[in-house]
Amino acid sequence: MIVDQWIPAAHRGDAVGDSARLMRRMLRADGHTSDIYSLTIDDDLRGDVLPFREGETRRADVTIYHYALPSPLSAPFARLPSGRVLLYHNVTPERFFAPYDAGIFALARAGRQELRTLANVPDLALGVSEFNRRELEEMGFQHSAVLPLAVDLARLTEAPPRPAVTKMLTDDWANILFVGRIAPNKRIEDHIFLAEHYKRYVDERYRFVFVGRYDAVPSYYASIRALIARFRMRPERFVFTGPLPDADLAAVYRASHAYVSLSEHEGFCAPLAEAMAMDVPIMAYAAGAVPETLGGAGLLITSKDYELAAELLTQVIYDEDLRRRVIEGQRARLPFFSAERVAAGLRSVLARLS
Repeated sequence: MIVDQWIPAAHRGDAVGDSARLMRRMLRADGHTSDIYSLTIDDDLRGDVLPFREGETRRADVTIYHYALPSPLSAPFARLPSGRVLLYHNVTPERFFAPYDAGIFALARAGRQELRTLANVPDLALGVSEFNRRELEEMGFQHSAVLPLAVDLARLTEAPPRPAVTKMLTDDWANILFVGRIAPNKRIEDHIFLAEHYKRYVDERYRFVFVGRYDAVPSYYASIRALIARFRMRPERFVFTGPLPDADLAAVYRASHAYVSLSEHEGFCAPLAEAMAMDVPIMAYAAGAVPETLGGAGLLITSKDYELAAELLTQVIYDEDLRRRVIEGQRARLPFFSAERVAAGLRSVLARLS
């Protein structure tokens, strides 16, 4: 069978593109002919990902269209006669961007509007989480199911050591990690509020490390920097690294004492799976698909009570018994993210379509 995937843009380190490449590996391992087509391709992925050109791109038995933003791929996808699978990675609601960027606000709004126009198109609509599947159902998609996000955890667990990165983060400070874009839905300001309470009531020896693009919403990032300055907090306590190569990211995970997510909208949240794989205990706010992704692992908070959160964070960092139990629970959750489980889900999707 020919099973191809369409993605709007191919970037290394992007959850959509990374998952598509991992799925292609699974499909090929099962004997299918499978390629990925994209409108824009980073230089280091040319040849690995093929350029999409309607009329020239081959017609597959099954086409999986990864949807996360409005895209010119939607119209040709709708014109396919059969074998159409939409895989929904979620579109961040536009309300989060309203105070910061009119262009991104409009793009997010258009993303959800365009998605609604596709409700009667696919033979099967998939969400990478039940949270996403329910959203598809609410938009009118009739045939829906869940296919968990394919996450390549081995790229971190098997990454070589990076002594220089480790040395920079090895002292008597607690390293509190977040991985993801610096964007309004991630509520980075809440990390700053948490840090203020942690400093005031617990300990001044802390370092919040943020790994991910901080140029996606420049005015939002500027507001975070302004908040740090307004609280008169030492800027070296907040490290914004930008994107990192896998080996460097793995070294940061290994040097971290806790992973914190205070995001208010997530369609899956792949870094939670990464933190579990790297034995970093998690404290996360229960929003979007986060409770589903954690599946009972980690420490879930249901309110933004920063004093309570600071106390809980202290315990997971310094209470060895609690830390051990949290890590054991996270290890028990890891099979949910296995390649075998995602591959089995793909087989089920193809059997349903055939």
